[in-house]
Amino acid sequence: MVEKISVIAFDIDGTLYPSLKFYLRIIPYFLHHISFFQKFNSVRKVLHKTAPLPDFYEYQARLLAEKKQIPVQQAKDQIQRYVYDGLKPYFEQIKSFDYVLESFKRLKEAGYRLALLSDFPPSQKGETWGVLPYCELVLGSEECGALKPSKYPFGILAQKLGVMPEEILYVGNSVKYDIIGAKKAGMKTAYILPFWRRLFSKPLKLADINFSNYRQFTDIMLK
Repeated sequence: MVEKISVIAFDIDGTLYPSLKFYLRIIPYFLHHISFFQKFNSVRKVLHKTAPLPDFYEYQARLLAEKKQIPVQQAKDQIQRYVYDGLKPYFEQIKSFDYVLESFKRLKEAGYRLALLSDFPPSQKGETWGVLPYCELVLGSEECGALKPSKYPFGILAQKLGVMPEEILYVGNSVKYDIIGAKKAGMKTAYILPFWRRLFSKPLKLADINFSNYRQFTDIMLK
């Protein structure tokens, strides 16, 4: 399977860094704006099931405006303030998983083309723990018009890289959004195992590759 892969694309949130540490850090911020985030999260649940949109951000703002009964522009401003800008500083306090940067370096040196595909804007993560120089493409699904698990952003990823979907290995931590989404798009998948799966030695059968840490993942890809 590895021999047929030319591109390795990674999710970001929960895949390159431990999401639990991020969630713990934002608890005070979330509680301070709990009414907004409750409504925004319900909007995102709808958007995860929505077909590709010509203007994702406009539709997202309209859904929030309906829930909050406020003007659309005000909803758009709140999303920018509380989500895209407001959460950005918290990522600066989070470290990536061990060996992430080392893994990107080794995979790039081995000839793999590397990319990122994330639901939230990759730019929100700043320097993304040093991996950006090794990536040929950095893509946010929002700018594609549809969130994962829609196969649409995965298709755009393949199109922009000029490869067939089956040549891409997509690495993620979410079964529903990353693994199933990429599989529906015709890609191979690698799943970073959560603690409970590692503890009970329960790999995800749906994924082509299961791994516990990035050094192990790199060794699998370079064997």
